[in-house]
Amino acid sequence: MSARRDPSGRRQAIVEAAADLIVESASTDLTHRRVAERAQVPLGATTYYFATLADLTTAALHHLAELADEALREMEGYLAAGGGAPAAVARSLSDYLADPRRVQADSALYFAGAQHSELRPLALRWFDGMTRILSAHTDPEAARAVAVYADGAMMHALVHDEPLDMAAITRAVTALMGAAPAASTTPGRDR
Repeated sequence: MSARRDPSGRRQAIVEAAADLIVESASTDLTHRRVAERAQVPLGATTYYFATLADLTTAALHHLAELADEALREMEGYLAAGGGAPAAVARSLSDYLADPRRVQADSALYFAGAQHSELRPLALRWFDGMTRILSAHTDPEAARAVAVYADGAMMHALVHDEPLDMAAITRAVTALMGAAPAASTTPGRDR
């Protein structure tokens, strides 16, 4: 079906194109022209569906937030299957940090929320969702501490060539969740 006959498909293509541009440029500074080119639609289509760039940007950020919600649902299932053990939390966080596109998308939400208070609820969805998920496996204070650590690890991943390694993430998550550390393999060494 052509885009002309599928207005909701055309609108969705415009939103996804805008979201891609936000993620790639790490900025919410969009233009109708750039979005139209990315979506492969006439320039007039972007202004038809979104009268202002603010409307288009907000729709794109909502799309990114929905993608974050999907990732949180995946994490929730993974952690449930792993019994919420710190190792499962660390593996899930490590997998997330190894996906630069997801990290950039979530950071775009954070930056938008920091710049525009009306967008802050979108930025907080990841943190609040992670805290809720982790609270099923540890106390709420520890869940918040792990979520704060995840935020910091996300920022670290943005500015370094590679994210934190699995061992570092596991040590931090284990400590934050208050779980007993793995037994030392060094003879005569007390923990």
